[in-house]
Amino acid sequence: MRLLMWWSGRALSSAATLLGVSVLIFAAVRLMPGGFAETVLGPFATAEQKAELAARYGLDQPVLLQYGHWLAAVTGGDFGTSMISRQPVGTELLARLPVTAELTVLAVAASVLAGVPLGVLTAVRIRPAGTKGAGGSAGGSGGGSGVAGRLLSGLGVSVPEFVLGSLVVFVFSRYALGLEVGAWVPFGQDPAANLATMILPAAVLAVFSISVTARTTRDAVMGVLVEPYVTAAVGRGESPWSIVRHHILRNAATPVVTLLGTIIAYLLGGALIVEHVFNLPGVGSYVVQAVGRRDYAVVQAGVLLAAGVFIVMNVLIDLLVGVLDPRLGVLAGRRS
Repeated sequence: MRLLMWWSGRALSSAATLLGVSVLIFAAVRLMPGGFAETVLGPFATAEQKAELAARYGLDQPVLLQYGHWLAAVTGGDFGTSMISRQPVGTELLARLPVTAELTVLAVAASVLAGVPLGVLTAVRIRPAGTKGAGGSAGGSGGGSGVAGRLLSGLGVSVPEFVLGSLVVFVFSRYALGLEVGAWVPFGQDPAANLATMILPAAVLAVFSISVTARTTRDAVMGVLVEPYVTAAVGRGESPWSIVRHHILRNAATPVVTLLGTIIAYLLGGALIVEHVFNLPGVGSYVVQAVGRRDYAVVQAGVLLAAGVFIVMNVLIDLLVGVLDPRLGVLAGRRS
């Protein structure tokens, strides 16, 4: 019963969050300088031409009435029609969603497969001084690797995607290094060629999340290393890999899994820039183009879709955290 109440509360809070996002994005796109009429007709259009275009698309109605009509349509599964291409926005998003989904999945996989081992290795080598860890030796070893790890993490966090992406595009366009840029191939047409065109964008998108994942994993593992059960495992003579696998990874996984929710939100936002830089026909590039054209329906649907994915992923991550640490699931049920 408590668990059911908790899930009901999460569903209500998710719906309220989506409603708040819809209000914010609807207001934000209409507060951008330069409206749809000015963008389409140009700066020399007459007032009559602007009024005719606004009436054609219902932009002359009160804002609250426009929002009500749009919200009712979205609730029924209709995201509207693009004011530029005159195509249904939902159809366009479904056609472009596999590109963004593949890019995000590859970046998340790179974050986990690279960031978690880097964090574990760094923490095991620079455990607190005066303690015995999974390596079986006194603390303070691996100082050089710790400094190198912090330096790489700092660089990964500091360099923006558009800078790194532009550099990668220049290098791989200038030199024949085996990977192409700007020539996307559908996965169903040629899986190998598709992966060859997605590796570079995914790598650029994953640099920041790899750094953050490695740093979070390092801090979590260092916190576990000082626990008594790790010291007891060392005293029993267990191998370092056995200690890491049986005693450290699961106990340090909770903050890392929780971080994945934030990483996914970041990757969805970063995909807009990366898709634009690498000329990928995904949802991100579609929304960026729509912002420049003041195509309100596309921008609203794209942001609302990203918010919905983020909310769903956070709910699933809460469920996974409860599986990894049942104490948190019990605590959530009691709080509900």
